[in-house]
Amino acid sequence: MKILLANFTKMVNDSGGLAKVTSAFANEMAARGHDVSILYSDERHGEFFYPVKEAVRCYNLKDNTDGSNIKFPLYLKAAREMLRAVGKRPARTVNSWFEEHYLLDNVKYYLDIIKPDIIISYQPAASKLLLCDAGTDIPVITMSHGDPEDYFHIYPVKEIPALTKSAICQVLMPSFEEHIKNHLPNTKTITIGNAIPQFGFSADLVADKKQYKVIFVGRLTKNHKRPHLLVQAFTKLAAKYPNWILELWGAKDRAAYYKELEYMIKSADLQERVFIKGSTDRVPEKLREADIFAFPSAFEGFGMALAEGMSVGLPSVGYKNCPAVNELIKDGETGFLCDDGVEPLAQVLDKLMGDRELRVQMGKAAKADMAQFAPEKIWDQWEELMENVIKEK
Repeated sequence: MKILLANFTKMVNDSGGLAKVTSAFANEMAARGHDVSILYSDERHGEFFYPVKEAVRCYNLKDNTDGSNIKFPLYLKAAREMLRAVGKRPARTVNSWFEEHYLLDNVKYYLDIIKPDIIISYQPAASKLLLCDAGTDIPVITMSHGDPEDYFHIYPVKEIPALTKSAICQVLMPSFEEHIKNHLPNTKTITIGNAIPQFGFSADLVADKKQYKVIFVGRLTKNHKRPHLLVQAFTKLAAKYPNWILELWGAKDRAAYYKELEYMIKSADLQERVFIKGSTDRVPEKLREADIFAFPSAFEGFGMALAEGMSVGLPSVGYKNCPAVNELIKDGETGFLCDDGVEPLAQVLDKLMGDRELRVQMGKAAKADMAQFAPEKIWDQWEELMENVIKEK
């Protein structure tokens, strides 16, 4: 197969999840003998943070044939910032307008150069450019990297028809299929989760330790990952469990929020118990050293860090109202789901911190449950899907 991965966003030195999934997809399909190209959209030039195999061809949608690079105009940036105060949908509409009027010719040019059998689109905006604007008859599978319910509230209205025009829309969680069907009943959907490493080791939850550890992994964002709720919940339990510590791993988002976390820790006099550790490229090793994975997110599309923690064999805690998290964690079996807020989180942490046997039991169940996302299974599903879509065409 000639596969085109259309991720119309940045890739150069980008360490985000979308870039990671793009590179992993490209490398796996190239290793399976397919002809793979990536079409991305970046004002920068340079190496990808997540390397791709030499056989994978990469094209920058913002590179013109004359060697010039398309920049996002200042007047559109100003308009986008003003509209952002109104809402996400108006601001995103500016991005959509830019793509349609500045990038469409290049989309057509690269489609003619690459001539793929099938296109994997990484966002509805890319599907709109391909199917609605460029009018390609090449089958497009539109990926979802979050809860697709957002499409119908904060994405530009002009992107929605691209979902129906897609050969099929892939989502990460079974419940997400309904979120599309409720709005677009005739749209084809399929659930394929993210590929999660199946580690050949597990966290040691049986051993007697001088110090036990709750761990969080994720960007330090106030309204998304919300590690402050975890700090507050741990603070309530710190005196009861003096041999436990909390580690927060992840890049800081805003300086003000980072200082807020530091102040929160200092005010509770927990500088020697709660640690903001920063980013690391040794996540599996850090997970292996922990005893509980805590994930107080408000929303998720999948929760890669959570799934990796469970794959290491950690019992986990999260919120019942958090999409994806409430499907990854099986309440009472692989961890605990609780109502939103500090006190409910402290209560489920208390159950696990105070019961080593329960941690061991849930940790084993979590590791076994993550086998459904073994990379070979996920990539087999993708390969079969692409082959079937091409045959149907």
